Amino acid sequence: MTLMNLITELIFASSNPNKAKEIQASLPGNFRILSLKEVGFYEEIPEPFDTLEENAKHKAVTVAKALSINCFAEDTGLETEALDGAPGVRTARYAGEKANNQQNIEKLLSELEGKMTRKARFKTVIALVLDGETYLFTGICEGVIAEATAGEAGFGYDPVFIPQGSDKTFAEMSLEEKNKYSHRKKAVAGMIDFLKSMQG
Repeated sequence: MTLMNLITELIFASSNPNKAKEIQASLPGNFRILSLKEVGFYEEIPEPFDTLEENAKHKAVTVAKALSINCFAEDTGLETEALDGAPGVRTARYAGEKANNQQNIEKLLSELEGKMTRKARFKTVIALVLDGETYLFTGICEGVIAEATAGEAGFGYDPVFIPQGSDKTFAEMSLEEKNKYSHRKKAVAGMIDFLKSMQG
């Protein structure tokens, strides 16, 4: 794959359709996301590490080596001040390995009950494997955890996360609104700027 092709078609090492949709919406018009299914990769990639950076790198490197392609992966965590950064790297599995979004949210709200602060932040780390080298890009969105869920859009903890500068949860926003604040979009923007600089 040439660098020119990479810059217009980005292979996303993830099987999460919600993340792919959000990233695609944050990209300039000439960029397109290719899913693992579209490039013939169907294996489940574990996330065994204690940091977002290591998990993102592991996923990207695994796919890059398996298919001999350039690609990127991401890992995202919700970090709360009152819970010493939890759920953090275990964000998707906070209430257990098989927990769903609602169970994770319920545990988070229960853990935060009575706490003095509800400050939180979303952190996304993107790992890009390009010609055998790995590059990391980070995006952070500061905010607070609401006392109850609100909104039907989005996924994950979106119904309880209110980004700084808004009075609405992510789940009450359109995708376009969410991307004005999105941690994921910030990380993607860093990657796109880097790819454009490589092209130039």
